[in-house]
Amino acid sequence: MVASIEDVARRAGVSIATVSRALRGLPDVATSTRDRVLQAASELDYVASPFAARLASGRTATIGLVVPFVNRWFFAEVIDTVENALRRAGFDLLLYNLGDAEGRARFFDVMPMRKRVDAVLVASLVLEEAEFTALTDLGRPVGLLGLQREGFLSACIDDVGSARMAVEHLLGLGHRRIALIGGDTDDPMAFTPPLHRRDGYRDALQSAGIEPDPDLEHLGYFTPEGGRDATRYLMSLPEPPTAIFAESDEMAYGALRVIRGSGMRVPEDVAVVGFDDQPLSELMDLTTVRQPVADQALDITTRLLALIAEADDGATRDPAVVLPTELVIRESSVGAARTD
Repeated sequence: MVASIEDVARRAGVSIATVSRALRGLPDVATSTRDRVLQAASELDYVASPFAARLASGRTATIGLVVPFVNRWFFAEVIDTVENALRRAGFDLLLYNLGDAEGRARFFDVMPMRKRVDAVLVASLVLEEAEFTALTDLGRPVGLLGLQREGFLSACIDDVGSARMAVEHLLGLGHRRIALIGGDTDDPMAFTPPLHRRDGYRDALQSAGIEPDPDLEHLGYFTPEGGRDATRYLMSLPEPPTAIFAESDEMAYGALRVIRGSGMRVPEDVAVVGFDDQPLSELMDLTTVRQPVADQALDITTRLLALIAEADDGATRDPAVVLPTELVIRESSVGAARTD
């Protein structure tokens, strides 16, 4: 039978509160009393409950992670990285998957993590002022992954600049009719990549003296099926694109399947560039923008833990960290340069 703290208190002849203070090493316990408690605990093989110790310290040893989705590659990578980092630090992860607009509204209205976490990490959500206020009112450190906000810790990439880099690569190969397969910028979940990567795409075209054509922008919803359907539409245009920039590798996979399945050549007839550099992208010879998802998640988690522990007085000195991306050039884009 496992001994309880009550058993230790009875064996030592002291109160439960005294046992708790003695085992935690607090100074307001006489040396003789502490020795008696430690001896009793040893004789009974008593092991203090980690949960009880957390309550006694005023901390939960838990960080809340808020994500708009769990079934997409980016967020799966974030969850895995954060959970592993917290486990190594002796912390737990409390995951909140908002799922849809109703779930999001309910979360920020109720704030169910209140008093249950030591810090909050929000991944890739465009937050409204009322939502920032709700997070601030928790009185806990808040980290932002994928966006920046003055006064908050953050880790992200430059989505606008990265998308511009991808499109400039296609422009440099001679392409002028470049399509965009992207996410829904009107999605009520309002996560950041569709907004920023579209801006980068348009910026690159305009800088090259090309006016963006609305007919060349089509939704792919960050899925292979969406990329497939978008590509079918784009290739049915009277003047189809010679190149496609997809805001995610999943959508690029769908595009490649349609192009190759219709007998066209990649990249000679249509070049394709994705975004993420997921594990399958090398196998599919996909040119893509490599983003360090795990590095972003680990960076912000580490700094949140430092704030909780108050072990790093520089944790907030440089609250915004922007990690670099890299254009990985493969066969899906590097055919002969175009002159048309």
